[in-house]
Amino acid sequence: MQTEAIRSVLVVGGGTAGWLTAANLAQSFHSAGQGAIRVTLIESPDIPTIGVGEGTWPTMRATLQKLGIKEEDFLRSCNATFKQGTKFVNWQHSELPASYHHLFTSVSDPTQFNLAPYWLQGSAGDAIPYASAVSAQGVIAELGLAPKKITNKAYEGVLNYAYHLDAGKFAELLKNHAQQKLGVQFISANVLDVSLATDGSIAAIVTDRAGTQQADFYVDCTGFQSVLLGKAMGVGFCSVADTLLTDHAVTIQVPHPAPDSPVNACTHSTAQAAGWIWDIGLTNRRGVGYVYSSDYVSHDEAEQCLRRYIGPAADALAARKLAMQVGYREKFWHKNCVAIGLSAAFVEPLEASAIFLIEAAANMLADQLPALKQNLPLAEHKFNTSFLFRWQKTIDFIKLHYALSGRTEPFWQAARAKQLIPQSLQDVLQSWQTQPVSAYDFAHVYEPFPMESYQYVLYGMGFKQQLADPQRYRQGDKAAMYFQRVQQLTKQLQQELPAQRELLAKIYQYGFSAL
Repeated sequence: MQTEAIRSVLVVGGGTAGWLTAANLAQSFHSAGQGAIRVTLIESPDIPTIGVGEGTWPTMRATLQKLGIKEEDFLRSCNATFKQGTKFVNWQHSELPASYHHLFTSVSDPTQFNLAPYWLQGSAGDAIPYASAVSAQGVIAELGLAPKKITNKAYEGVLNYAYHLDAGKFAELLKNHAQQKLGVQFISANVLDVSLATDGSIAAIVTDRAGTQQADFYVDCTGFQSVLLGKAMGVGFCSVADTLLTDHAVTIQVPHPAPDSPVNACTHSTAQAAGWIWDIGLTNRRGVGYVYSSDYVSHDEAEQCLRRYIGPAADALAARKLAMQVGYREKFWHKNCVAIGLSAAFVEPLEASAIFLIEAAANMLADQLPALKQNLPLAEHKFNTSFLFRWQKTIDFIKLHYALSGRTEPFWQAARAKQLIPQSLQDVLQSWQTQPVSAYDFAHVYEPFPMESYQYVLYGMGFKQQLADPQRYRQGDKAAMYFQRVQQLTKQLQQELPAQRELLAKIYQYGFSAL
């Protein structure tokens, strides 16, 4: 039996994780053609999309393009806007500026030429924040400008960019595209039971409306319930609640006061006494939520804090509370089943990593799913090794924000306690106190957060760094040229780039250039 070919994949669960995975598999395996691997998705008609994360990474542009979705169709269908990074407000030491940016664009790839040592020595100007010294994007985002023009091609920009989107509408777009263009078969039904074979692999899925469904391989996209991998197959869950202390979120959808209201070009992340508030601008509304630790604030107090942040507009709006199961499965792939999305892992949405890691998992699955069942164990090992690394690195990066904060409330004091900081993060922070962040600190091909992401956060948060040997850095003229280029480009793009609203209106009317 183990020499049999894998000819069918059954994705259990919809939402962004399920439909993005199914579409990716179908596109890769040409499911609309004869003799191809058949991809089927079962989705419950009774479970709504959670939609906690409404931000992506720039990788989403390549994903959508690969799937054959036009950028203008995506923007229209999902009330999507352009995202140019994250603005962190009130996370730092009190003597620092009130905010800083984690951006998507730098004038120089730091792995090729690292500007940080020269910025530390004041070569860019003593009062210039790191982000403003190495990128024009922070100023552009603050002005509410778009990262591209209507004359740019689809998925191409003057500046690097990602998206803010309505997660429910995004799942619906993927659902329609996967069925109509890519050949994914859809079953609307609830899962009643999961049958296991004698070796512990999945034999079949029992549903209420579509009977028993069988496949050669299964993808668990059933959310926190992890119906296949967790419940049926018994793969345990590794909690990181002792590292990341936030365990709940309360959310409110806030309509724009007018159709032409400005739209934020960055995700706004504003620190609060027991967590932080995200603020994401879509074309029709803002998605706003407070991520908090219930050990340091009550649920009612958290909701009131969120309403105060929003202001009088929140009075008539409903709030929704979400419990967060923070951690990851002991294994992500077990025998003939892999978990993707919330069924695999979840960490707070501070750096919008959820959808990116769904993309990464779907890509690796499409690339590594073997043709023969006998090769499943090797693919399982590679996938589990890769994603254990990715999730642990993601946890380190999120913890970095807390470890460097100077806020004094009990939650923040607990969050940066040394015993709660992973040793891997403690080690690199100790190293970086006397030497620059290096490309050799990020030697793994699957690093989720690159070197420049760490630099934006470290220097934005006021990380104390005293270079042990500043005389090593002797390319001051080259660095000065880059710093000057950033200032010139900042002035130039302020004149050339349209406002977010202006560009989106033109896209709706004309679409992007086909040339």
